[in-house]
Amino acid sequence: MTAQIHVPSLLSRAGAVSALTLAALGGTMLAPGAAPEAQAATSYAGKALNIASSKKGSPYKYGASGPTRFDCSGLTLYSYKKAGKSLPRTAQQQYNKTRHISASSRQKGDLVFFHSSGRVYHVGIYAGSGKIWHSPKKGSWVKLDKIWTSKVYYGRVR
Repeated sequence: MTAQIHVPSLLSRAGAVSALTLAALGGTMLAPGAAPEAQAATSYAGKALNIASSKKGSPYKYGASGPTRFDCSGLTLYSYKKAGKSLPRTAQQQYNKTRHISASSRQKGDLVFFHSSGRVYHVGIYAGSGKIWHSPKKGSWVKLDKIWTSKVYYGRVR
């Protein structure tokens, strides 16, 4: 017969427990200052979102990745780089590198990929409420727009 130990009651009685003991009991422990993955992801995603929004009004330029002009993937690359994460250059490459998530799982700061015929052709940063920050096309600028189609994929930067 195997004895079952309830970890929270062990912790409350002992007051403290070593990382080895906790691991042996199937628990988890974070180093001081560490954040769970979801919380950490939200931190850099939120930073990237804030950086993208700070570029409001910056003119579109094909192939540009900042700091004053951007194309769509240049804006996402720049924003995430400033937030501490690296992305490849094009929208398709960025899609290939992200963890693909459902629309119901999307969070502010996730990437929104527009696609047609199996090809990703545009990317923006999800701002919440069905909107994205993006740099859409020649003659335009970085702005907040409503997602205009259901033909989108979502990706979370790892």
